[in-house]
Amino acid sequence: MEIDQQLLLTRIKAAKNGSQSAFNYLLDTFWDSVYGFQLKKTGNAYESEDITIQTFSKAFKRIETFDEDYSFSTWLIAISKNIHVDMIRKQKSSIRSQTTSDQNEKVYRIADETPTIEDKLISEQHLAQLLTDIKQLKPHYQEVINLRYFQEKSYKEIAATLDEPMNNVKVKLLRAKKLLAKIIEERKSM
Repeated sequence: MEIDQQLLLTRIKAAKNGSQSAFNYLLDTFWDSVYGFQLKKTGNAYESEDITIQTFSKAFKRIETFDEDYSFSTWLIAISKNIHVDMIRKQKSSIRSQTTSDQNEKVYRIADETPTIEDKLISEQHLAQLLTDIKQLKPHYQEVINLRYFQEKSYKEIAATLDEPMNNVKVKLLRAKKLLAKIIEERKSM
């Protein structure tokens, strides 16, 4: 896929200013390359997805540090590699690092005030069909959808429930909504 570099730079600048649509664009554009890279590295789909979620979480949190003179995809892959190396180190040492609640409060917040197309699709669907569609998602995506939309928990509450950083929850929920919207659209077009 050929990426329009001018559009990419515009979206990166918008993301640095907190634009949700710019974050969505970057996630959509680079998800497959980061996930594919990790899948080759780990050979495990679940682990690759988890590392990819963490990669985008970290990238969105630190987007202001990205230097536009360099390749965005290379920057993401470097973050992804570092997360994978850290994961291996943690597994080897069996020491689990904990994020303090003070650090969670400082997590870069991705704006989410306006309902997206995915949100509208979710709220407009018949509940029984929606539940059937949700069951097609991987279990960890089902869980974040359930916590956010059926239990109406905040990002902070979901992060505490899942024992994950808030940015991971935001990326996971964004990805879950996109996958669910795709399932719904495919069903409607049949």
